[in-house]
Amino acid sequence: MTSEKQMNELLRKKGEHLFHRESQTLEFKEQFNLASLADYFRDFAAFANNRGGYLVFGVTDSPRTPVGMSDKSLAMFEKVDPERITQFLLEIFSASISWSQSTHVINGHSFGVFEIERAQVRPVIAKKDEGKGQLIRNGDIYYRYGGRTQRIQSAELEAIINDRIERTNKDWIDHVRAIGSGGPGKAILLRSEDDIAGSKNAPMVVDRQLARKIKFIKEGQFNEKAGAATLKVVGDVVPIDTVEIEKVVKENLLKAYPLTAMEMNAEVRKKLPKIKQHEVWKAISDNGLKGNEDYSAYNFRNRNQEENFRKTGRAPSTVPVIYNQASVDFLVKILTH
Repeated sequence: MTSEKQMNELLRKKGEHLFHRESQTLEFKEQFNLASLADYFRDFAAFANNRGGYLVFGVTDSPRTPVGMSDKSLAMFEKVDPERITQFLLEIFSASISWSQSTHVINGHSFGVFEIERAQVRPVIAKKDEGKGQLIRNGDIYYRYGGRTQRIQSAELEAIINDRIERTNKDWIDHVRAIGSGGPGKAILLRSEDDIAGSKNAPMVVDRQLARKIKFIKEGQFNEKAGAATLKVVGDVVPIDTVEIEKVVKENLLKAYPLTAMEMNAEVRKKLPKIKQHEVWKAISDNGLKGNEDYSAYNFRNRNQEENFRKTGRAPSTVPVIYNQASVDFLVKILTH
């Protein structure tokens, strides 16, 4: 749920108008209306498919001024039934969307906010038509581009698909690391005929201590001691080296994000010659590309830096950020408008 501190930051003013503009993670509406739920749900899905975000009610358009919600709008907003909304979302979209709702009084004005989390399973896909004029269409995937919600483009969809593949790979690597946390070579990987029930030729990770209790027979051989616990091994028993795993992870990272910041900047400006370097950096900052794994990654120099980042969510300014081609395509798209 959005805190008072977060809400004050979202509505921070610069002169008479708001400091923050609409972005990948922020959308403003003047009033809340139950008749516009399909429009809001479309934004929900777009935020969930990107990085999550905030849908704030009580801000006028052109210029962006925090005037608060009307009494009628506030009353409708506070009558929203979270269970009913969640049920609507489950009926309309393919994956669960996590969200929260809160109201805040700032400088005597009331504001409402929906906070939407990044979806655990992406992409979130529309399963049915919904809203006036089919605002939500069956089969569509919505995504947040700058301050706009629209159908997803191929580059972002490909990034989401690759992310699911990478997460699956990472889960396996993390599992092996956990078993081998005592040091290199403390775990083995074997492939057996009966390794995982229902799965053919699926990998199994076994702790070395447990492996000592298992008797192995090679295919074509026989068990000399009747009654001994045995597994028929297809292939060889291979030790897992943690150092080698980390090397592969590093190689995969550089393959997924092959561009340094300057190389990425050069690619953008090659396609948009009139754009200045500071405009590229500003677009990266405004749209939160740094640290967004759809577009970039931190290239940590050592394990301590990475572990500290996992604990705090903050990376030292000295850690370089590397980018993929999707970041170039996204920035070109944003800077063209």
